[in-house]
Amino acid sequence: MSSVYSFDADAGDIRQIKKVKEFIREFYSESKKLWYLAAPAIFTIASQYSIGAITQVFAGHVGNIQLAAVAVENNLIAGFAFGIMYGMGSALETLCGQAFGAKKLEMLGVYLQRSWIILNATAIPLTTLYIFSTPILKLLHQNPHISKAVGTFAVWMIPQLFAYVFTFPIQRFLQSQSKIYVMASVSDVALVGHVLFSWLFMLKLRWGLPGGAVVLNTTWWFMAVAQFVYVVSGACGDAWKGFSQRAFQNLTGFVRLSLASGVMFCLELWYFVALILIAGYTKNAEVSVDGTSICMNISGWTLMVGVGFSAAISVRVSNELGAGHPRTAKFSVVVATATSLFTGIILGLIPILFRSRYPPLFSKSSSVQKLVYDLIPLLGFTIALNSLQPTLSGVAIGAGWQSYVAYVNIVCYYLVGIPIGLLLGFVFNKGVKGIWYGMIAGTVVQTIVLIVMVLRTNWNKEALLAGDRIKKWEADPQPVEYS
Repeated sequence: MSSVYSFDADAGDIRQIKKVKEFIREFYSESKKLWYLAAPAIFTIASQYSIGAITQVFAGHVGNIQLAAVAVENNLIAGFAFGIMYGMGSALETLCGQAFGAKKLEMLGVYLQRSWIILNATAIPLTTLYIFSTPILKLLHQNPHISKAVGTFAVWMIPQLFAYVFTFPIQRFLQSQSKIYVMASVSDVALVGHVLFSWLFMLKLRWGLPGGAVVLNTTWWFMAVAQFVYVVSGACGDAWKGFSQRAFQNLTGFVRLSLASGVMFCLELWYFVALILIAGYTKNAEVSVDGTSICMNISGWTLMVGVGFSAAISVRVSNELGAGHPRTAKFSVVVATATSLFTGIILGLIPILFRSRYPPLFSKSSSVQKLVYDLIPLLGFTIALNSLQPTLSGVAIGAGWQSYVAYVNIVCYYLVGIPIGLLLGFVFNKGVKGIWYGMIAGTVVQTIVLIVMVLRTNWNKEALLAGDRIKKWEADPQPVEYS
């Protein structure tokens, strides 16, 4: 009996080893697919985010008021519009991704054109936010000198708003087909040119903020035009066959999904933008706004890694669900979650280890530098915590859960995080640190809720829902008419 038992035990060990080896092999295979999408997506979104941040850096060398003006416009005015445009455009991540997985390539171009129509219609009323930004900020009791400078700069930046309209849908269109290296190349070229011309116009020629506005608008329109030329050049095959009348069909349903996507993303983006707005109510508002915005810039740069993973996992999940592969979609989520969390922990340690190096890069003011130095430990923890959240949001986008996550964000961010931050910051006199502690509390609760949602997901059911969604959004069985 002992020999038989020993044989069975050995056989069991061998089976376990084989299972472990198979898991490692599958994990490695999925990791390659994930990084193939995530790496260029990270470069793309980091380059685009850095464009505004670079302008802010140069503005800091022009003066403190100029720095505050660009920081508030970037994070509040343009940030508000960016969130709406980027979020509404993310409806294409669900629709184009699942259609591509189901081999319904002809629908990708139709979806892209529908998104352009809806985003243009949305951008027109948003221009009022730019035009009336000074009275809006004064109504919110922001510093009057900063509000006036922000209002002037915001009017100059209206062309950037309409560049968002075309850029973000095209990126989702390309992303769903795994053509992310094209996006990365265009963004990287734009970033290099932006740094050079920002230095030339803002500092060398001493044009200040007007020069920064000219360069910033030009950079964004360069990206929009370059990507559009690539799409219409025929490089996307059956995914783009020209302009179609079907773009005007089923717009009501498309608007609903776009709005759900926009609300979901905006609630996440505005949550940390609110930190800068609330900082404007603290003592010595100019220093608080400058110091907080610098930390948010650093956090934003590292958050781009998480956003890259979000883009990658949304493509993987939507493609696999559209193709009817629920098991693969589920395994993709496991790999992406583990990878993004590990990466976030590493990134969170970097600002803590080099905390004395960052402040002088952004401001000449010793008061601003000291505040940034004090906030760095909180920044490092935030970076590590936020590493997981974008990946989980990417899963939601790939599966089409935008409306559910929007409700989660409202409760966790705005009914938990901000009230706790206000309580700690103003009632207990903890200032910017207290406000930030509250924001972290909201993020922790939201992350836990999203993890529970993913763990309870029936992926077989999600694959069936994806198939139904593709049929619904085809609009009609007639042949596509192109011009």
